[in-house]
Amino acid sequence: MTNLKSYNDKRDFKKTKEPVGKKSHSKKRLRFVVQHHMARREHYDLRLELDGVLKSWAVPKGPSYDAKDKRLAVEVEDHPISYRNFEGTIPKGQYGGGTVMVWDEGYWEPLDNPKKDFKNGSIKFIIHGKRLKGKWTLIRYKEDNWLLIKEKDGIKLFSNIDDFTTSIKTGRTMTEIESGQKTKGKSEKEKNSLDEIEITNPQKVIFSSPKVTKNDIAKYYKKVSKRMLPYVEKRIMSTIRYPNGKSKPFFKKHFESNKDLGCIKLSSKEGKKDDYYYIKEASNIIREVQMNGYEFHIWGSTIDALNRPDMLVFDLDPDETMDIRDVRKGVKDLKSILDEFSLKSFLKTSGGKGYHVVVPLKKHHSWEKFREIAENIAKLMEAKWPEKYTSNIRKDSRKGKIFIDWLRNTKGASSVAPYSLRIRKNATVSMPIRWSELDKVKPDEITIEEAIKRLKRKDPWENFFRTNL
Repeated sequence: MTNLKSYNDKRDFKKTKEPVGKKSHSKKRLRFVVQHHMARREHYDLRLELDGVLKSWAVPKGPSYDAKDKRLAVEVEDHPISYRNFEGTIPKGQYGGGTVMVWDEGYWEPLDNPKKDFKNGSIKFIIHGKRLKGKWTLIRYKEDNWLLIKEKDGIKLFSNIDDFTTSIKTGRTMTEIESGQKTKGKSEKEKNSLDEIEITNPQKVIFSSPKVTKNDIAKYYKKVSKRMLPYVEKRIMSTIRYPNGKSKPFFKKHFESNKDLGCIKLSSKEGKKDDYYYIKEASNIIREVQMNGYEFHIWGSTIDALNRPDMLVFDLDPDETMDIRDVRKGVKDLKSILDEFSLKSFLKTSGGKGYHVVVPLKKHHSWEKFREIAENIAKLMEAKWPEKYTSNIRKDSRKGKIFIDWLRNTKGASSVAPYSLRIRKNATVSMPIRWSELDKVKPDEITIEEAIKRLKRKDPWENFFRTNL
């Protein structure tokens, strides 16, 4: 039962700048915020959006990534969703008097029925924040007293919560907020800005025709990072490194020289544990460029739900003798099948011979089911048009046909990331495009220069994360 009467009754809105409590409609993606609160007793407020309000808990010691730490979380009154943006000082004498700072924000994902779980006193969920990520549990053990516990999922972004002393939203410290200093405009994360990353050997030529230097590549990724980040963030990645433009490119899964990236240990089939890496923030992309990594490949699942993939990828790989019109017809045929299943799909160039069709899905399926879905769609195309398409990876089965590569959709496999540069002739880009552009844009047509120009246009994938939910 959600109720903002208690929230409103406790506050005099003529004296405090906190927002008046009004219930609002929840979005498809449920928001969360953690606010550092220097009141009579210092604590952190965890707030999870549910049923038009923010369900709220006061956590005296704040969240911990140590699964052994069972942090007390005292349930308090529901807050309005607008409260997630509140940062400032509550006057002395008012309820909760003291300074409030937005410590973290983002989205949370319940793993079951959140209303039922809240009532039953046990909520399991995934947090998608900047400082908090991964699986967490809230368990009620006595009246309004709950325990906030980190699940063992291999994710640990910090050991000491006191290391974070600035607002994730405005970059201000508690003292600066209390004194009324205006927003700095840069958060703690942004202080390590992309333009401050030094690139060694910036004039080194990576591609000779057209001439593209290491600095050109770094500048490209700086400009594209905002668009690119949502598709690579928190996904295990590999890169193709190309040290000097002359030696042979090589594929790197286990980096030995990039400590800035997020790291997670995974066991192989043989039981050996290896380090895998993921992007935490935009600057990580440039750091990898510094290590001569120019082409990015990503998993179809995020690190906080490794076994529940959410990005289905079909790579249409044509026989080299095929006409571009036949390739485009193949893309249209695939889209028609996806449309029949009411699956919203998105298109991008591969930067090579073909196109990639990407389908976002909710994290409901296992890898086995995910692979089965992809294989069945490819085989359906093969059965419907056997003279045009094949789902068989063997080269001799592809003569005069398009291989519908569905094999990217297995655990451990990867596909080239949207906006990634390709280590190919002309330094092309795997670029998201509109469906209406299919007959106008060739798979290997978009270069770095063209990709940068396209950033000024409306994002063709702007609704990517709000479909097929």
